[in-house]
Amino acid sequence: MAIQPRDLYNALRTGGVRFFTGVPDSLLAGFCSYLGANCGIHEHVIAPNEGSAVGLAAGYHLTTGNTAAVYLQNSGLGNAINPLVSLTDPAVYSVPLLLIIGWRGEPGQPDEPQHRVQGGITLSQLDLLQIPHEIIDSESDIKAVVRRSLERLHARKAPVAMVVRAGAFGRYEGPTANRWPALSRESALRRLLRLSTERDLFIATTGKTSRELFELRVAREETQRDFLTVGSMGHASAIALGAALGNPMRRVLCLDGDGAMLMHMGMLPTIGVAHPSNLVHAVLNNAAHESVGGHPTVAGEMDIEALASASGYGVFRRSENENEIDEAWQYIETHTGPALWEVRVALGSRPDLGRPTTTPLENKTAFMEFAQEHR
Repeated sequence: MAIQPRDLYNALRTGGVRFFTGVPDSLLAGFCSYLGANCGIHEHVIAPNEGSAVGLAAGYHLTTGNTAAVYLQNSGLGNAINPLVSLTDPAVYSVPLLLIIGWRGEPGQPDEPQHRVQGGITLSQLDLLQIPHEIIDSESDIKAVVRRSLERLHARKAPVAMVVRAGAFGRYEGPTANRWPALSRESALRRLLRLSTERDLFIATTGKTSRELFELRVAREETQRDFLTVGSMGHASAIALGAALGNPMRRVLCLDGDGAMLMHMGMLPTIGVAHPSNLVHAVLNNAAHESVGGHPTVAGEMDIEALASASGYGVFRRSENENEIDEAWQYIETHTGPALWEVRVALGSRPDLGRPTTTPLENKTAFMEFAQEHR
């Protein structure tokens, strides 16, 4: 029987954990939803990336002496390694915190290609970082695991991890709401494909955006030629900038997500300063980490137009329906980029949405062949 999210929360609270932060993960979705429904802003902060979450936890400890919990998918360990080694490690500032890590791609378990390599090295990474860890599954005595983990954490005054297997936690349906309910992401993508030309290069961010783009190409009976960033969350805009600089005669459309944009937002001024006139950076903003459970991002509260201006983009547009997409496209086509284009979309996707049937290597080969045609 799966562990109930409230039981983990209560065990942590009993052990003295008073602050929670992290980046949502599908294996931890129930727990993240429970935090969202039961914690105030001073108790729970969804961080833009995992390294920032470690920093938040450290800052909380420094002013309170209390322990914080940081939740993340194992793919986010890469973002967290620098502060784990150079901030919280016992040889530096010796900051205790509890890592709760979703174990995507666990060896022997079916998962997507982008998770398999990470899943195979997760425990080795923790060993290399000298972070003690314990594995949690649906049969674990969560009170005992939390007690042991916190005892070890306080004894070493440094991070300790709990690694969570798929199916360990039960569901928790916290409140969710559509910030902008009129336009579906798939409808926006369908419209963009109709407006674009045969020469345009598409680079799509991780999650459902890439999955929908792939299926729309199939429905249009077009060969696969888009770069689908199935992993590497937050890096689609960097890939797009490199592609735009490498192929200045072709328009490059980056289909980004709000959570992905926030994760590595330093790319915005980098794009602005590089000023590639052929780059259209479309942020499909549903103000949520939809692919891992619909937990909110701060993008619903941001002034993205001001961000575009401050970052040096030549054009900014905002669209909330198909007519506004058409109008924005006409404007972008007649003005010098780079363009930052906020497309506000609703939460949700088709229940039968599939995954790409091509491998990442096949996807890469198809994109490279298409990108290098008629340069």
